[in-house]
Amino acid sequence: MKTFPSIFRNIALIGCLLHSVVYAQMPAITVAWDKPVMVSKSVPTLQVVVNPLLRKGSPIHDASFKALRDMNADYVRYVPWLPYPKLAVAAMLPPGEKKTSWDFSLIDPMTIDFMEATKGHPVMLNFSTIPSWLFKSDQAIKYPEDPDKVFWNYTQSSKLRDTTYEELAGYFGRLVSWYTKGGFTDELGKYHSSGHSYKIPYWEVFNEPDLEHKPTPEEYTKQYDAVVTAIQKVSPQTKFVGISLAHSNQPAFFEYFLNSRNHRPGIPLDMISYHYYSVAAERQEIESYQYTYFDKAEGFVNNVRFIENIRKRLSPATKTTINEIGSIIFSEKKPLPAEYWNLSAGLFAYLYAELTKLGIDIIGESQLVAYPTQIPSVSMMNWTSGKPNARYWVLKLIKENFMVGDSLVQTNTRGDGNGDIYAQGFKGKHGNKVLIINKRNQSIKIKLPLDKEGTSLFTVNPDKPFGISDLKGSSYMFVVDPSTGDDPPVLSVINSAEIELKPFAVAVLSLPGTK
Repeated sequence: MKTFPSIFRNIALIGCLLHSVVYAQMPAITVAWDKPVMVSKSVPTLQVVVNPLLRKGSPIHDASFKALRDMNADYVRYVPWLPYPKLAVAAMLPPGEKKTSWDFSLIDPMTIDFMEATKGHPVMLNFSTIPSWLFKSDQAIKYPEDPDKVFWNYTQSSKLRDTTYEELAGYFGRLVSWYTKGGFTDELGKYHSSGHSYKIPYWEVFNEPDLEHKPTPEEYTKQYDAVVTAIQKVSPQTKFVGISLAHSNQPAFFEYFLNSRNHRPGIPLDMISYHYYSVAAERQEIESYQYTYFDKAEGFVNNVRFIENIRKRLSPATKTTINEIGSIIFSEKKPLPAEYWNLSAGLFAYLYAELTKLGIDIIGESQLVAYPTQIPSVSMMNWTSGKPNARYWVLKLIKENFMVGDSLVQTNTRGDGNGDIYAQGFKGKHGNKVLIINKRNQSIKIKLPLDKEGTSLFTVNPDKPFGISDLKGSSYMFVVDPSTGDDPPVLSVINSAEIELKPFAVAVLSLPGTK
């Protein structure tokens, strides 16, 4: 026979379990607006990688550059890259005795379109592909004559033929001079006029060297110094970005490069960069992606924390940009699930918030346009319709709501034992806002952090249309989820503290009246 105390203990245990079940079903977001964690200095942006769909005449050319212009972003990264050598390399052949092969006719149109679409904003240029003839090789690389034909084997060699790096530096010095000083004098003394006079705020030296030519940290640092020295002569106001690693788990690279003693005197270490993609195995499906992506992203955040400790110790004035962030599904044997775009968008939103907490200066999503044969899973545009997809809209939502100078405040998702919901509160001059992400492929009900005394709920008058101006002093939310497809975020009026987020939803809750 049970004693009364044991019965009470069981009743108490049942009560606790019921309490846990209730909160498991209804996570509650709590925000301590009076407890700042840090002040944001992070700028969200994107990268534009050159490919045929960005060329004039492409069915999505106009829509893509309009989307870029509408994003209105600072520090957009522009990358003419190796899969299309003739769209990325300005001199495809070594200089001969009587002539050189300098030719910008395929490169200029997209570059001009990019500079026009980002006019008024600082940009980051990275003509990353080094001419193959600058490397030691038994035979010349046979690239396609068709500039629109993809070719992944352009970077086959690892050792430059000129170990003084002057030849390498000369190529990039002339390339920058073409865009900033109206032209250049080639290796044979002939002047080539461009008429360009662009300002280049940032120049990034190479792209993912750990994958492309695999220099040692020592070799890369010497190459960086040579290229920077040459560019400084023609564009002294330009700042520089170094490293640009594909894989961040290489502490020796950061340790060597960030040590100023390993550089020529006077070489600036303005900024470092590296990349991150969550990658799903070909055999996985969407139900696995939702865990794989976010679990791997947590590991990357730990890598960033470690790298930041190296940077602060060796070169604290150097800034950091993580300028390729995305997710990858390598298989092109079947269509990408429609929900994938929302999951990938949510992953970027999560990393934006976590990297902001670590003080990363520039956080860049990859990439404006991709398509089959071009790692399609990283695209921010629907390559068929020319409409921006969920990845684009979530970046725009973040950019328009969270600003440098906002305070990140203590935020919790009480009762969410499985980590299905991510939330972060921001307090700034545009009001108090909460970034909310449903990390799972299922609808989840949550309780919002509404203060009855400090906010008011909005009741829709069906007889009168409304806009943002009508919502002043009320709580409202913009949402990107599978129901929005390739359309802009939906304005969701808050008329209850309890809401349901659809699978992989990303929402920004505005609480302008919260105290």
